[in-house]
Order: sequence, then C-alpha cells, then structure tokens
Amino acid sequence: MPSFPLLEAIFIFLLSGVRPSHPLQEVHVSRETIGKISAASKMIRCSAAVDVLFLIDGSYSVGKGSFERSKHFAVTVCDALDIGPERVRVGALQFGSVPRLEFPLDSFSSPREVKANMKSVVFKGGRTETGLALKYLLRKGFPGGRNASVPQILIVVTDGRSQGHVAAPAKQLKERGVTVFAVGVRFPRWEELHVLASEPREQHVLMAEQVEDATNGLLSTLSKSDICTVASPDCQVQPHPCERKTLETVRELVGSALCWRGSRGTDAVLVALCPFSSWKRVVLTHPATCYRTTCPGACDSQPCQNGGTCVPEGLDRYRCLCPPAFGGEANCAPKLSPECRIDVLFLLASSAGTTLDGFLRAKAFVKRFVQASLGEDSRARVGVARYSGELMVAVPVGEYQDVPDLLRSLDGIPFGGGATLTGGALRQAAERGFGSAARTGQDRPRRVVVLLTESPSQDDVAGPARRARARELLLLGVGTEAVRAELEEITGSPERVLVYTGPHDLFRQTRELQGKLCSRPPPGCQARSLDLVFALDASASVGPENFARMQSFVRSCALRFDVNPDVTQVGLVVYGGQVRVAFGLDTHATRAAVLRAVSQAPYLGGVGSAGTALLHIHDKVMTVQRGARPGVPKAVVVLTGGLGAEDAAVPVRKLRNNGVSVLVVGVGPVLREALRRLAGPRDSLLHVATYGDLRHHQDALIEWICGEAKRPVNLCKPSPCMHEGTCILQNGSYRCECQDGWQGPHCGKRSLRGDAPKARGSRRDPSQQLPRSEHPGR
Repeated sequence: MPSFPLLEAIFIFLLSGVRPSHPLQEVHVSRETIGKISAASKMIRCSAAVDVLFLIDGSYSVGKGSFERSKHFAVTVCDALDIGPERVRVGALQFGSVPRLEFPLDSFSSPREVKANMKSVVFKGGRTETGLALKYLLRKGFPGGRNASVPQILIVVTDGRSQGHVAAPAKQLKERGVTVFAVGVRFPRWEELHVLASEPREQHVLMAEQVEDATNGLLSTLSKSDICTVASPDCQVQPHPCERKTLETVRELVGSALCWRGSRGTDAVLVALCPFSSWKRVVLTHPATCYRTTCPGACDSQPCQNGGTCVPEGLDRYRCLCPPAFGGEANCAPKLSPECRIDVLFLLASSAGTTLDGFLRAKAFVKRFVQASLGEDSRARVGVARYSGELMVAVPVGEYQDVPDLLRSLDGIPFGGGATLTGGALRQAAERGFGSAARTGQDRPRRVVVLLTESPSQDDVAGPARRARARELLLLGVGTEAVRAELEEITGSPERVLVYTGPHDLFRQTRELQGKLCSRPPPGCQARSLDLVFALDASASVGPENFARMQSFVRSCALRFDVNPDVTQVGLVVYGGQVRVAFGLDTHATRAAVLRAVSQAPYLGGVGSAGTALLHIHDKVMTVQRGARPGVPKAVVVLTGGLGAEDAAVPVRKLRNNGVSVLVVGVGPVLREALRRLAGPRDSLLHVATYGDLRHHQDALIEWICGEAKRPVNLCKPSPCMHEGTCILQNGSYRCECQDGWQGPHCGKRSLRGDAPKARGSRRDPSQQLPRSEHPGR
C-alpha cells in the first residue's frame, strides 16, 4: 500500500491540473489605480534597523512551482530593503515536515548576496508542519538576529493548510513583540492566515502570487511604523475593497437511486432508494479590505486638452489620444506660435555615434515643431543644418516658400556618418548658419541655435559655444541623458537643455522648446569673488533618485557663476554613512570641470549626520591649505531632507562664528524643527516641498548667495594661519604670529631646528589675490 506522503503527493498532483482562471485575490479599483499600486511599490525604501525573517512553506501541498513564486516574492521585497549589518538584516527558514534554516540573519551584508542565496534555496517537500516551525522560533529565536533590541518581522509564506495547530505558537510569537505577516500562496486557506497574522489582520495578510501588489501591501504597512518611507510625499496609504478566493473540494448530494439489499433470515431481496454524492471543486470568496500605497499619476492633472484622452505610461509619463483636428499637437493643444520674433536654426547631429535611427528621430522632431509652430501669422523663421565632420546647411533660415516646401526639404536631408565634431559645427553655425536671414538694427529678430544630438562630441565644445553666445546667439540643447552635461556646458544653463528617454518622450518636448525660445534667464552674480561649498545629503533617507535631482540642481546653480581661481571657487561634500569630499575648492579651475565632477559625485546611502559633514567642512574644506582664499566671502549651502540634522546646531554655529555663511535648503512636505534650529536667527533657511521642486527655487538661492558675497569680510575669519598660528588684523591687512617651529606667511613651513623667529610679515592688500602657487598645500 502506498505511504501517506506518496498518496498526498498524488492527490496534490491531480488537483494541480485544475487551476481557477481568475486571480486568487482581486483589488476592486480602476485599471489606472492598479498601475499606480504597481509603480508605488518601487518608490518605497526601508532603511531602519530591523530583523526580517522569511518563513517559507516548502511542503508538497505548496508544490515546487508555487515555492519558486514564494522565493520571487521574497526577492522582490528585498529590493526595497536597505540591507546591511547595522540596518536591515534578512534571513530565511524553509519548513515542511521539519524546519530547516537556509541562512541566518547575520550571514550576508548586501542585497546582492541575500537575493542570490534566496534564489538558490532548494524545494524540500514533506508535510505542512507550520506549528512545528513556529515552535522552533519560540525555542531558538531569530537565528543570527539582534533579539529584542530591534524590531522583529516574520513573513510566513504558506498555503495555510497546516497539519498541526498554529494558533497557540503564533499567539506566543506575537506576544513577544514579533510582527507577523501571513502571505498566501497557491490556493490559500485564508482563515489560517488570519490566525497567523498580527493585528490589524487585514493589513498583515497578503497574496504572494500577485507579487507587486503583495510587496506594496507589506511595505505600506511597514511605512506606518516608520520602518519604511515613500520617496514622494504625495503618495498615501489608502484602503481599497478586495476579494480573496479559496479553492475547496466539497462533497455534494447528487440524488438517489435504487439499490438492492438482502435481508437476514429471509430469501427476499429488498429494494430501497439510496443517496449518492460526488466530489466537486468550488471557489469560496472572502470580501476584505486591502491597504495599498498609491502615488499621483501622470494623468491626474488632466494634461490632454480639447477632448483628448490621457493614457499613462508609468508614474510620470503619459501620451494623449487626440481628436483628428488636434492629432499632431502636443497634449492636443491648439497651435502656438512663439511670442517673440525669432530665427531658429536646427543643428542635427548626423554622425556615426548618433546613428541613422537617432538622425531620423531628430528630423521627425523638427517636422513636429514646424507643423505645430509655423503658420501664416508666425513670427518665427526656421532653418536646418546637419553635421558630422563638417556643417551642411540644408535649409537656410527663412529661405523656403511655405511649410510644405520646408517639410519636403527636411525629408531630403541625407544621413552623413563619420566623426561627431560638435564644437566645429557650433563655430560654423555662428559664422554662416543664418545666411541672408540675418537682419540688423531694431528689425533684427532673436537668433537661436537648437542642437539635437545623442552622441558626445569628439572635439572641444566650450570655446566655440562661448564665442557663439558672445555673438548674441541663444543656444538650446535637445538630447539623451548621455550628453546632458555636455549640453549644459554648451548652452550655459540646465534650463536650456531638454533631455528625453525615448521617441515618445522626445516628441513631447515640442511644447517645452516653444516655451524656451523666448525665455531670458536672470543673470547670477558672475563677477563676485566667492568660496562656495555645497553639502548634499546622500543618505538612505534621500534615496538615489532624489540625490540625482540634487546633483542637477547644483549643476544648474554652478552655471550662474564665473568659476575660476580668481573669482568663484566651488567645492562639494556628500554625506551619508560617511562624509566624503567629492572635490575641494581648489580642485577644478573651470566651470566645465565642476559640472562633470558634480555629475560623478557618489551616492553613499546609510544614516547621514549633517553635523559631522559641517564639522568636516570647517576643519578640512574651508581652510587655506585646502584652497580657501583669505579676504574672500565664504558660503556653505546644505541640501537635506532633514533626517540627521539634530546634531548640526553646534557645527553650524562654529562655521558662522568663523565668518562662513550657511544656508539650509530643507526638502519635504513638513519642515523639521531640527532644520529651523540649524538655520539660525538670520534668514538662512529655504523650504522646498519636494526634490522635483528644487529647480523652482534656484533664483532664491542665487539671490541669497550673491547677497552673502557682498557682506563685509573679516580677514582673520576663518583664520588663514596654520599650525595654531594667531591671525592679527593690521592696517586693512593681517599677519600670522607662528608657534615655535613654524614660519612663513601662513605658518606653513617648518623652521630649521625650531630656532627661527616667528613670522610677522604684513600681508598685502587682500583685494590682490595670491597666485595659486603661493597657496599653502598646493
């Protein structure tokens, strides 16, 4: 006779062939909301100190296929965890007839290691002894964990069909403070999952087979306890009606039939009606409430006009299905002509690096712009040139009969191939790109060069771009992320650059380009001498995407200053689990070098301390030996979400007492009290609602910096004297009194045998800057 496990395996095999066609859990919301739930799960990050143990059902009733889906769910959850020895620890235990530890909580210290070992866990089989596995944890605790010093989270992934009692051990675990999530797999028995789960149970019971929805539900619950945070403050945890299903095999009375029964003691045969039944599989439904995080979608603002239908493509992108009359327009808007009189030359990269596909996309973009902007009353005139090694003006500005004639000329421009010499093309465009279209005097329109490229230049672009701007040409750039920094250098401002991610995204830039053709950005304080340091919060509470937004903001600000050793010097410090000087004040002597270095600044993660970062700036960055210049105003701009600022009050006061201005840029829907204390009594706090809104506050930041650059300067603050030398003001200048053993203008040189006299040489007028070779430490 076959053993019981074999019969059980045969029974499960027979049942597995009849899977319901509908999902085992349905959230009853619109398809758009389902998309928002899926996208929001990727925006949640968990970075607190917490022990997370996955208890995965590996019994025969689950089966190998559902076991693999359980592992996939665990790996997906790990993507949102900031795994590290001091933050989130993850372990895994598989159970069947007996529990088996796959790896303890202290085994691996990186997400890559945890996910790789989770994927390598092998299906074990056996009975479903859930209660036995829970008793194992009651006896031994969380293997490799930190006991009760940090929160403990148990994620049980099972079909809820235990062959033993689970209520008592589950209750004891929860009484010890363990948070239990019960995650169903295969055809779950929801009643048992509710017994396992912590209160409130609707928020701790999930369905692993819909992995993105289940991940969202788990992280949403943890976000309420501050273990996890959502990247956008506009995202919210909301209740949604949902319906859960269980597949059961029930006995059903079919009817009665004649049956014959003998009677003891007689030869008669008795006839009677006997009932008979059949076994039937039924789906039982369980109405419930699911709690999920949703974020505002791209279509929430109803961007499509004139009856157009908005179709979301991700969390922040969309496309419009327009009525026929507006089919060629961005957002189904009517045609908009530029508000100023302009001559526009489109400069299309036609090199091997851009490729034929990229060249055709650029031509299609120009055609879309022409169709949307040019008409009988248009104040704009357009020309088109292509370049690789040489510039070829295919359509001189304004020299076409009508719009159809211009479009035909566009179609006839051939692809060139060859090297990408963008610098040479800019020089030639400035000299002859506008041809006979150039007009003089008050009748002269604004002249604009719109550069479209996907390939980095193989020659210098800074010089030709600077000369083109000096000839009163407005330079605008349209390209991919790969050339963003180069386009910012060419145009002179991130505000004059449009970056796209794909063909649809490129065509959506038409309206943005129309708005930039007539814009005139306000100038910065270009001629002011200044030592400026940015301190960026690169901790896990900010996240890599928001850190990239801060980098873009710093690049945009740097473009408003004349960066060179005699005017403005810029430094950058990032802080998270550690403090790192991305580059010092005297590292880069040009604006282009600063822009590249800002883009390469590392995201650190970990727990940040603004106080430690500011103290590092005071001791190691704003010093003469690291490039700070005596007699030059000094400013520090701190960009942070506010976490980790509690210890910064004393270091920021130390900086200000030494003549360094400090501005705090706090990002978040609520301004933290620690940031208010950090800002101090003067108006040195700038509150920004979201990281995406930073660009709207650039002018306010520049105005503050320029104001600080005009403040009176104390030549001895911060002290230019090294090695504990004393700075003494004297007749509009200063001198350093050195300690024994040191000499020189800044006490930077050792005296021979320690018997040299103290340096008392008076300094020259501070307005005459030291040559770079005289700066100590160079």
